[in-house]
Formats: sequence, structure tokens, C-alpha cells
Amino acid sequence: MARVLPLWLAAAWLMSLSTIGFLVVPLLFVYLPTPAVAGAMAAHLFTAQTALSVACGTGLLLAARSPRCEITTALAPRVSAWTLGGVLLAMLVEWGVAPHIVARENLAFWHRLGTGMYAGQWLAALAVFAILVGGTTRQPALVESENGA
Repeated sequence: MARVLPLWLAAAWLMSLSTIGFLVVPLLFVYLPTPAVAGAMAAHLFTAQTALSVACGTGLLLAARSPRCEITTALAPRVSAWTLGGVLLAMLVEWGVAPHIVARENLAFWHRLGTGMYAGQWLAALAVFAILVGGTTRQPALVESENGA
């Protein structure tokens, strides 16, 4: 289980971002009675998403340093860089952008910035997932020969 944990973490991170950002939040604005109610609910969901992003990111960073996981030494720096970038974007949106949106300060600007940063976080999670999938679909003989077996 520990060998494939990074792939599971990357998948959870990517799919949670996709589900919240591309499905749930747009549906809130369609089905809830007012944009204010939908926005308040979306803010709670994005806060939960930030916590999940930080948790998955922390797990990925720890796994990149663990010899028991299936992240090879060659992949670890790329996984770590994309993970750090994505988690940093998540925290910037939560603590830098969201307060301005909630306060309705220059709403169009802050909403566009937050949307762009969320998209950047999604791309980072996608990159991590793609790197890990590419690294785990190699021939078993190649993986064994790299590990000295």
C-alpha cells in the first residue's frame, strides 16, 4: 500500500479539485436561490478543498522522501516542485484572495485572480498525477533493475 500511496494522494487531490471546481460550485449557482447563498456555500467548500489540498500535498511531499513509496529519485524533485506550487496556490487563494471576495472588494478582479489560481492548482495536481502515472507504468524489469534487484 505504501508503494502506491503517492498515486492515490495525487488522484484524490486532482479529483477533489475537479469535482468542487468544475461540477459542485457551478451547480450551486444554478440551483441555490440567490448568488449570495451560493457564494457563501462555495466559500465553505473551497475552504474544505484547501484543507484537502494541504493534506494531500503534505502526504505527497513526505512520500517523495520515503524509500518505501514508488516515487523514484528521478521523479521526486518534479513531484515535489509541482506539489509545493499547487499547495502554495491553495493557501494563497484561501488566505490572500478569498477574504477580498468575501468582503466584496473589487469583486471581478479578485474572483478572476482566484479562479486563475485555482486553475493553476488544478494544473499542478494534474502534473503530479501525470508524473506519477508515467513513473509507475514502466516495465517491472526496469523498476527492479533500478532498485538493484
